[in-house]
Amino acid sequence: MDAMPEVSRETGFSGESGAVKIQERLQKRHQARAEDAERRKEAKESKSVAEEQCEYFSSSFNTERASIEELLSSCSGADRATVVQRLEEATAKTLQLQKFLNDSTLFLTQYELRKAQAALQKLQSSLTETREEALPRKKFAFRSRAKATDKASAADAPPPDVGAPADSGSTKVDGAAEAEQCSFSNMDGVCLTKTAEEIQKRDVLLTHLTNCKVRLLGSPSTLHLKHIDNCEILCGPVSSSVFIDHCRNSTLAFPCQQLRTHHTTDTKVYLHVTSRAIIEDCRGVSFAPFSWSYPTLEEDFGVSGLDQDRNNWSQVDDFNWLAAGTHSPNWSVIPEADRRTNWDL
Repeated sequence: MDAMPEVSRETGFSGESGAVKIQERLQKRHQARAEDAERRKEAKESKSVAEEQCEYFSSSFNTERASIEELLSSCSGADRATVVQRLEEATAKTLQLQKFLNDSTLFLTQYELRKAQAALQKLQSSLTETREEALPRKKFAFRSRAKATDKASAADAPPPDVGAPADSGSTKVDGAAEAEQCSFSNMDGVCLTKTAEEIQKRDVLLTHLTNCKVRLLGSPSTLHLKHIDNCEILCGPVSSSVFIDHCRNSTLAFPCQQLRTHHTTDTKVYLHVTSRAIIEDCRGVSFAPFSWSYPTLEEDFGVSGLDQDRNNWSQVDDFNWLAAGTHSPNWSVIPEADRRTNWDL
């Protein structure tokens, strides 16, 4: 009768084959532990890199913001030439800070991103307020758009009265009277246009417009829309931010770096945005990709510095809707079949 192999009570394996299997199991366990330790090490290093990036961003962002705030504070009491120079420097620095934020969105947490965006919006508002206080806009007059056949006699025509009402046709603000900011305000039922020469790299303000159609051809620095009712507003690439407040029953189209929308209802936005679109206290706002075109659009994109290949038009943050994983009821995407493609006046 053959002898039965001796079986170890501790391992359950017998003889030499048992020793080999024990060795293999120990090697696998050791390898698994080594791999797990390596993964933990990589995760720790990755977290450390991300934390270092966030710390660097926070430090650099706050330092640059403080520098801009100091520039704005120094405008108080300074002569006009100095104020203009400092405001230009502050505007350039603010645009650089906006680009720095856009380039850092990949590693910033949502909290850090929103905190920086809020700080930047406050800074841009301070810049606008300082400009309005230090360089108050002069009174301006409205004049009808001259026809090509009347250009020869236009030079001999008397200037329009200050505060004269706009014609019922297409109207524009006399840009020569506004050195620092161009705007349209308090108009109803008119078609308005500004050219690239009038708005390039400048702040544009549209306020208290009703039943108007507006075309802004060029690349403004910022665009502010306030108290807009039943209007159609199309704008070329905005190099920094678009701010919308109290807009209703309107259609808007523009490319920009960042969009902030407040107190807006039943409005369609055809958007190209390289950062994020943010809404707050809004309802019935719908979005689609930017689709307006005009002859110098490509050139104006180049002036603005916006990335044409990066469009986050459908990535909208609603600050009044914090339910994770559930779509906000305050905004929607315009169905493709309902999107505008013809923008002719």
